[in-house]
Amino acid sequence: MRVGKNMQLVPDRLMPGDTIGVVAPAGPFDRKEFDRGVAVLKGMGFHIVIPVDIHMKKGYLAGPDIHRANLINTFFADGKINAIICARGGFGSIRILSLLDFESIKKNPKIFIGFSDISAILSVLYTKCGFVVFHGPMVTSLGDASRKTRKALLDAVSSDAGLAIMPKTGKTVRHGLASGPVTGGNLTTLCHLIGTPFEPVFKGHILFLEDKGEACYRIDRMLSHMKLAGCFDDLAGLVLGSFKDCGQVSEIIGVVDNIFKEHNIPILAGFEVGHGKNNVTIPIGLNATLDTGGQSLSFHEPGTSKKTFNTSL
Repeated sequence: MRVGKNMQLVPDRLMPGDTIGVVAPAGPFDRKEFDRGVAVLKGMGFHIVIPVDIHMKKGYLAGPDIHRANLINTFFADGKINAIICARGGFGSIRILSLLDFESIKKNPKIFIGFSDISAILSVLYTKCGFVVFHGPMVTSLGDASRKTRKALLDAVSSDAGLAIMPKTGKTVRHGLASGPVTGGNLTTLCHLIGTPFEPVFKGHILFLEDKGEACYRIDRMLSHMKLAGCFDDLAGLVLGSFKDCGQVSEIIGVVDNIFKEHNIPILAGFEVGHGKNNVTIPIGLNATLDTGGQSLSFHEPGTSKKTFNTSL
């Protein structure tokens, strides 16, 4: 572990043979999809620990709230677990935020991976614990994930290089250059944290947003709500990921352009992040530079740190 430039805790880098624990903070999931994803992680060279009761169901949730929270608390406290990845999103993460043992979690920083509804947990681990966390694919999406998605995940958690993400078909909404720590995730999830004790911090940050299955007017409503709440005051820049099944991309970009017309910040769309065919892993909490001219989001340092071993034992 190292302390990053913004005093955030950068977790230890994953190495072949390291152990990844699987948690289910949100919805239940298909066992075949889950098994395929586990096979992908094992193929990357990692040992996978799966709780015996991870397949529990309670309606649209993967078990009772305390059960889902305890899976996370237990794996953070377990020194044998090097990283934690979520099984699936769906809904439920917001229900367990008050049940997470942040004092214990703070003492045991490690890689945590997820996206979609898991954005709620990514956000609080960053804001409450100061961790660098990873917005990336989950177990049930890895089995059918593209090669680019799998490679991006492995690079993010095991490489000693700073990541540079360049959208294949980027669209500049507002020209400019900006630097700051990156934060963000699923728009719907983050919007529902506003006004709670777990409200995200966006000031001075490069914010990235993605979503799925939200009509354009609902995207407008959420962004308008966040704007009125002051979320976008002093924002450094904005990155738009995938908005799958949300209507025409041009219409969404038009909404964003209007919402941010009073904000002199760079805005770049077209990043392969979120629910699309490719889901590139993004470290949350690291300094990066958004350059609309070069159409890139370049991180200033690796998202993980070189492991240190206690040689006095």
